[in-house]
Amino acid sequence: MSLETPRLTVPVGPRDHILGAADAPVILLEYGDFQCPHCGAAHPEVERVRRRMGKRMAFVYRHFPLTNLHPRAQSAAEAAEAAGAQGRFWDMHDILYERQDALEDEDLLTYAEEIGLNLERFASDLVSGTHAPRVRNDFMSGVRSGVNGTPTFFINGLRYDGSPDAGSLLAAMSSHAFTASH
Repeated sequence: MSLETPRLTVPVGPRDHILGAADAPVILLEYGDFQCPHCGAAHPEVERVRRRMGKRMAFVYRHFPLTNLHPRAQSAAEAAEAAGAQGRFWDMHDILYERQDALEDEDLLTYAEEIGLNLERFASDLVSGTHAPRVRNDFMSGVRSGVNGTPTFFINGLRYDGSPDAGSLLAAMSSHAFTASH
């Protein structure tokens, strides 16, 4: 049995949703589920980290809907991708975490309208499952990287198993173990 820290098997690339420069010194990647209460609690912590790190960090989000626990997670992930197809992924990402208790189809349409999406295109994307393969690809990349729950974070390609609070994440980002592997 290896005691090595699990690594990200699918490197960050152009297909990813990235806030910040892809060549930033620190890359924080989250595998998340929009219906997961732990991910919801981690969301403002990640925002604190982003504000504190500024241009020294990029944040990457990948979907890991735990549909056996969270029946609306898949639809929410596809809604985020449908918004992303219209250039508004991060707006939808934030709304979905801020309003986790309301993820029914009608709610998703309301959020799409709030952020100014083409509603016909958005609804069509959801009904047809246009973005399901993208969500599935994210999920499978997580499985290959040893993800089995949410949220799961990787810092510069190494899995971070500590607390998802801002202080712990910032401390880990400054540790040699995570900064040397990028």
